[in-house]
Amino acid sequence: MSSAPPDPPGFELPLRLFLAFRVIIDELHAELAREGHSELRPMHGFVFQAIGPDGTTAVELGRRLGVSKQAAGKMVESLERAGYLERAADPRDARRKIVRLTARGADSLARSARIFERIRDDWVAVLGADRLRALEDDLRRMTPADLWRLDMPGWFGTS
Repeated sequence: MSSAPPDPPGFELPLRLFLAFRVIIDELHAELAREGHSELRPMHGFVFQAIGPDGTTAVELGRRLGVSKQAAGKMVESLERAGYLERAADPRDARRKIVRLTARGADSLARSARIFERIRDDWVAVLGADRLRALEDDLRRMTPADLWRLDMPGWFGTS
């Protein structure tokens, strides 16, 4: 008779992965709020990454996020009001508007990068560097190579 505990049910794996994501993102946003970025929500990180360093149009933003042009426009409007984004004429085509990060938006990304490093260090302190590295290696083996797949907001909303 085996003394090993039974394997957990299959549905537990995606829930544990999602909970790990949630723990990390909730901790990130709590710290961002303490550092002056209380308006930011998890969705906004996807928006900022989809905009990229050179900016993009609202139509392209929607495509990258997997949401409608209207949904992208609403996100842009709210983040523009909060001071994270701005719209400007496209230097290549004055008829088009480019959405880009403001200094406040760039600051939130820089702070996020620093906070993510601190959170990873906390995980190393609990799990050990070798175990965390092995976990990260295993996740790389089991997931697509494209780390920057940003269409999660649209994916959650599709039927």
